[in-house]
Amino acid sequence: MKGVAFAPGHISAFFEPKYNASSLDRTGSRGAGINVTLGAMSRVRILPAPHFACEVRINRQPSDAPVTKHAIQILLDKAPFKVLVETTLDLPESQGFGMSGSGALSATLATSDVLGYSRDQAVRAAHYAEVQSRTGLGDVGASSIGGIEIRREPGLPPWGIVEHIPGNFEVVLCVIGKAIQTTRILSDKTRLVQIASTGRSCTKQLLEQPSLERLFSLGWEFTRKIGLAERQVLQAIEAARQVGMASMCMLGNSVFAVGNTPLLQKTLAQFGPVWVCGIDQTGARLIEG
Repeated sequence: MKGVAFAPGHISAFFEPKYNASSLDRTGSRGAGINVTLGAMSRVRILPAPHFACEVRINRQPSDAPVTKHAIQILLDKAPFKVLVETTLDLPESQGFGMSGSGALSATLATSDVLGYSRDQAVRAAHYAEVQSRTGLGDVGASSIGGIEIRREPGLPPWGIVEHIPGNFEVVLCVIGKAIQTTRILSDKTRLVQIASTGRSCTKQLLEQPSLERLFSLGWEFTRKIGLAERQVLQAIEAARQVGMASMCMLGNSVFAVGNTPLLQKTLAQFGPVWVCGIDQTGARLIEG
């Protein structure tokens, strides 16, 4: 039994962590971001087994993949299957591209398709796993929907409420420094207070005046205020802002930018490897074959 699914990468421009002690469905983040056409493709094979087991390979290499394995375990509730997951990631992990969330979501969607579970069950399992692993808060919900989104309320539907900013642009991505461990940031209570306060203000301002330009300007404000960006990341953003709009991917030593694509590519290539992608308007989905 085989299934294939794709989930777009998700870049947060800014966010406000929102934890609900009694409900993972209501836990997530408010904020805004962009879903991109580069993401995670998972091919899943499911075999009968005496007990639950899950093996994951990422980009052809065996991987611990704790978020994906936990998501599959939540979805199957220890049903006696052996799940073999082959995931291809288009972008680096731990650089603010939402790869752990899209990897888990593409795997649960493919598994659900094979076993007859619902899409909602697949999204919920991936969201729960990411929140519990502290590798992300809003990526799974955003990736499931697609587009340029404002997360008005945290969590999954019906509690999570998302609005969209229309638009379809090329997005230039650049990785500049070493990976940031999201778990460390999301476990730092002092840091989270500062992030929450700034993210709350940015979300409020964007909802009052929703536009892509406003998203980038508020993202740049958020980047400067929370103080996570390394000097080279700030230099790259400043350089990119001369030829377009740019900000830091949360949470990664990476930049996303929109504008004159060839000039942005040339400018950002001085700082690190560059990718060009589009905005994924569809969200996570099953793939034939």
